[in-house]
Amino acid sequence: MNKRVSILIRMAGAMSVLLSACAAPVAPTAPAAPQAPAATEASAPAATQAPAAPQAPAATPKGGLRKSNSGYKGTLNLWVLGYTPGNQFANPFDLAIAQFEADNPDINVEITGYPPNDEGFTKLTTALQSGQGIDVLRLPSDRLPAFVKDDLIAPIDDYLTDADKADILPNTLDAVRLKDGKAYAWPLWVVPMGIYLNLDVFQEAGVPLPPKDWTWDQFVETAKKLTFQRANGEQVYGFSGFIDPGVINTWGLWMNEDPSVRPIVDGKFGFDSDKAAAGLKRFAELALVHKVTPPDFGSQKDADVKGGFKNKQYGMIVDATGFSPQLKADKINFAIYPLPSVNGNRLTVGAIGVIAVAATSDKVKEQAAMDLARYLTSAEVQEDVPPSETAATGFYLAPAARRSVKVAPPLDQFVPMLDYMWITPLTPAWPKLTRLFHPEYQNIVFGKADPREAMAKIAPEANALIAEQ
Repeated sequence: MNKRVSILIRMAGAMSVLLSACAAPVAPTAPAAPQAPAATEASAPAATQAPAAPQAPAATPKGGLRKSNSGYKGTLNLWVLGYTPGNQFANPFDLAIAQFEADNPDINVEITGYPPNDEGFTKLTTALQSGQGIDVLRLPSDRLPAFVKDDLIAPIDDYLTDADKADILPNTLDAVRLKDGKAYAWPLWVVPMGIYLNLDVFQEAGVPLPPKDWTWDQFVETAKKLTFQRANGEQVYGFSGFIDPGVINTWGLWMNEDPSVRPIVDGKFGFDSDKAAAGLKRFAELALVHKVTPPDFGSQKDADVKGGFKNKQYGMIVDATGFSPQLKADKINFAIYPLPSVNGNRLTVGAIGVIAVAATSDKVKEQAAMDLARYLTSAEVQEDVPPSETAATGFYLAPAARRSVKVAPPLDQFVPMLDYMWITPLTPAWPKLTRLFHPEYQNIVFGKADPREAMAKIAPEANALIAEQ
């Protein structure tokens, strides 16, 4: 079947106006960061229509969870976070959808990709609010509560089988029980952050690998040694990471200051504390004191951070699990480390990746959407999309939320981190809180704001947002 694939990377002027009118209020714009040359890998072109995706190989019907018994005939619109045709986020979904369509010849699945940043989540919100063009969606768990609060997501309880309940990790299923005790998404995978080490940069700089139980001081010293100028004048930096209202990639590197450093503590804004300020100050010193980050650190695009790592401009970055299959496919020489500890505090941050179904009055279509969501979170989908050249870790891009799914390398390097992973709070206030926090976070990293004063400044508004929920 023909499949229309679109990627939502940038928005044109008119579309921006429409989205800003429909989305939640956005915090004031942060001051511009110092300018620096972008990483060699360019950002995606400004367009809403992507090139045609490579055609997935023909599949033959297999039955099992792949087969929907809904009787639905028509199109299901699937929105996938991070999907760009041909990349390591897209290939597994293309292959899985080809199998689902082979088992359900009367169902056509159209995939829309959206970027993992605030712009992408705004687009997703607008689509859900419109009630058109979206039936199934892959998203991080922290974005789910706001959609559930607005009755935009269908509960899955009526579709959960005893086999599902026995297979899905209980804590992940409990995490998506948001209203009236009902579960509102199919848990897909658990996504912690880790430190990626470019081993070629380590070798070039003559830096030995640190121990995996490293401390903050060891991390800083390693980053310093990886910051150097090549003979051709090219500058290499020891560390970078993506900072955006839509992600928490870097948060674990300062929340590890103390177990009390959490965004919400006893119903109040938890970052308004001396411990949080100390952690933020320590993190900002990577740029302001130790000079181990690129000049535009804090305002870089995700593609620039990832591209700089792949192109050996950065020795280390912090990122989620999904980057590792891409690196494996590109044959990058890398290792994955836990975040360094501080004062004995070991922490990583992350979210649960889920697949949800948009609320609809069409129960036949809803069942078909639920059948697709179940299949895309099952062990069967990993059987259909095993590790290969086009899907380096198989279908799963993070440790799965089901017991029956085997974790493929290099994702297994993240498994030890799950024991001390902090998961973003499931509250409808979360998107607004991150937008409120982000400009002050940038100002701290840029050296334009004192961490203690910045957090105290936004505390009243943050507390009001939390109280509303």
